[in-house]
Amino acid sequence: MSGDRHEARAGVVSAVGSIGLATLASRVLGYVRDMVVAQAFGAGPVTDAFFVAFRIPNLLRRLLAEGALSTAVIPVFTQYLASGGRAGFAAMARAVAGASALTLCVVTLAGMLGARWIVTLMAPGWAADPPLLDLAVWLTRLMFPYLLLVGLAALATGTLNAHHRFFTAALGPVVLNLSMIGAVLLLARHFQPPIVSLAVGVLVGGLGQLLVQLPEVRRLGVPLRPSGEWTHPAVRTIARRLLPAAFGLAAVQITVVINTLLASLLPTGSVSYLYYADRVMEFPLGVFGIALATAALPTMSAQAARGDRAGLTDTLGFALRLSVFIAVPAAVGLVALGGPIVSLLFERGQFGAAATAATTEALAAYAVGLPAFSATRIAAQTFYALADTHTPVVLGFISVAANVVLALGLMWPLAHAGLALASSLAAYVNLLALLWMLRRRLGPMGGRALGRSALRTLAATVPLWLACRALGPVADSPGHTAAWTGVAVVGGGLAFVAAAALLRAPELHALLAMLRRGKGLPPPGGW
Repeated sequence: MSGDRHEARAGVVSAVGSIGLATLASRVLGYVRDMVVAQAFGAGPVTDAFFVAFRIPNLLRRLLAEGALSTAVIPVFTQYLASGGRAGFAAMARAVAGASALTLCVVTLAGMLGARWIVTLMAPGWAADPPLLDLAVWLTRLMFPYLLLVGLAALATGTLNAHHRFFTAALGPVVLNLSMIGAVLLLARHFQPPIVSLAVGVLVGGLGQLLVQLPEVRRLGVPLRPSGEWTHPAVRTIARRLLPAAFGLAAVQITVVINTLLASLLPTGSVSYLYYADRVMEFPLGVFGIALATAALPTMSAQAARGDRAGLTDTLGFALRLSVFIAVPAAVGLVALGGPIVSLLFERGQFGAAATAATTEALAAYAVGLPAFSATRIAAQTFYALADTHTPVVLGFISVAANVVLALGLMWPLAHAGLALASSLAAYVNLLALLWMLRRRLGPMGGRALGRSALRTLAATVPLWLACRALGPVADSPGHTAAWTGVAVVGGGLAFVAAAALLRAPELHALLAMLRRGKGLPPPGGW
């Protein structure tokens, strides 16, 4: 392996460690938040109203603010940082901040004014329940300014990531979770209905996500004070890439919207079951899958900017192999131990055994698609590094169409679990299409190495599955959930690591080398 590729891989894995650590803290707090919410409000019409209301600005956050904006901004920021110097970068950042702030204000105002129409579109089954619909509309209007706050925070994130500063930027969700937890514990009794306290917590958390990043941005000497230079070339470049990037990244998020719409036609609680299951599945996806895609984008953007196609292909293959190595055993573990995990996290207060069983069904269906959800983000980022925003849009629409067809076919026999399974299968459609188009664009991408890696990983998950199936029933028995769930998770993980070591999986050696030395990766022949 050349020195440049070795350094690129080392940089990606090191960044994954920083992002993953912050994301781990966020996910742990996220589970604490969901435990608090589940205990206080359960899984019913009130929580359904909040989750639909929060999903609307949160969806726009993922697509426009943190998703497409970051994806469109980071390659441009990286290019200006390399070629324009500090002064040019600062002028560009201020121009982008001004245009972004104006756009986000307009979208936020439009969302607040059109909240009733949006909620009706998202949950048509609630038209027969006016009080529930009215509550969802009020919560939507209250939370829509979160989009403006988190959009500005995404600009700060793009600035930090372009400078290869990842940890502080990844702390934003930690602040959001702390704010929402505090809102339930301290404010719920002061609001009627109490669920409004969660919406207040979302707004405070959005402001915190911005403020937590500003000190490090200032230390870098980058002013994010908005300017009116909306004709700056960077603004035009980002604008051209923004909407296509939003549609390209939208496949997973649009399936969430479709599932929410269809779940509103199913028995009460279905929206909440899907939400809680998605929250569990997001833990491994966020801590490693999305962290890996985020860490790889600046490296791939720099390689594309200097025309290093071979290096770009190498980084892509490296990221995909690591993704499979983590996502496959995580998916197997979630299927095997879904019941005990859901019970441990949520079954208390208003969240009973029936809700646990329904959420576990959805979790198993989502877990099937975990490898695809993780790898799809990496594959899509490669196109954005190449400044190609068109291809992911087309393939995203194909994936959404597949999800609609599958959801309509699966929701009646499998209820809410059918909607989750449709999302998983549609993610594989999207992934295969992305990889096929990348191969046409870049040429051979190390498919044989990826195939060998996937087979080794699947073989190593067999002991994990056996360990989880042996320990799972004990963990699921009354009075043993907490301790034995931990034993089952750790036991399954150790079984997988031991099997991977026996199979001499180079992915394991690469990760362990990073943990041991904190730098550099060995160049094993398997890579």
